[in-house]
Amino acid sequence: MQPDHSELMPRLFGLAIEAGAATLRYYGGGDPEVQKKVDGSPVTAADQAAEAVILERLRAWTPDIPIVAEEAVAAGDVPDVSGGRFWLVDPLDGTREFLGGNGEFTVNIALVETGAPVLGIVHAPALGLTYTGIVGRGAQLAEGRAPARPIAARPVPEGGLVVVASRRHGDQDALTGYLEKVHVLAERRIGSSLKFCLLATGEADLYPRFGRTMEWDTAAGDAVLRAAGGRVQTVDGDPLTYGKPGFENPYFVAFGER
Repeated sequence: MQPDHSELMPRLFGLAIEAGAATLRYYGGGDPEVQKKVDGSPVTAADQAAEAVILERLRAWTPDIPIVAEEAVAAGDVPDVSGGRFWLVDPLDGTREFLGGNGEFTVNIALVETGAPVLGIVHAPALGLTYTGIVGRGAQLAEGRAPARPIAARPVPEGGLVVVASRRHGDQDALTGYLEKVHVLAERRIGSSLKFCLLATGEADLYPRFGRTMEWDTAAGDAVLRAAGGRVQTVDGDPLTYGKPGFENPYFVAFGER
């Protein structure tokens, strides 16, 4: 049975807040224990605590929908997603930002159907920001305890593009070469899936990613951006799809306007 996206979103909002609170218990309290995964990326107790909260709730709410979660996959739990509908979960995107204490880390939950994210939530617990999107029904931003407000990507500005890029990852030469072909007004460096969210709120216009990402890194932010009127495509111009073998993304570019 297909879940009702509008009914799911309020529950996901509360779940993201709860998972974010789990990460904050480990944030800013000294040097947390850091382990290395097989790919060399860091993982902390905060990642694991947030993922445990999310998996418990999603399994209870939607027992028939597989869950692809970053830390579970790293531990060898890779579900069959051939049915076309599945959850993508990154419990703490921006672990290095978390460890660095700059607040630019996020909890990410997305639902994928037939290769595309249809709803997503990006919660930045240290910043008090929560971005939500249901594709075809719009996107919103909740700041702290204030009521959520609608957000939308902006038209391409005449004065030039505001570009967002990763603080720590990617091929800088490839990025520089790409940006030489567009009119850039300013460039912002920011961690985690917040880059998608800056496009969704109309604070930025372009996010080229020439570096390794996994589907759980992008799905929630992609959903918010699509719901806000933007798009994400590969460097070859095809839509970015989900459910690929190995769950690894190709290089892509996110745009603030369709």
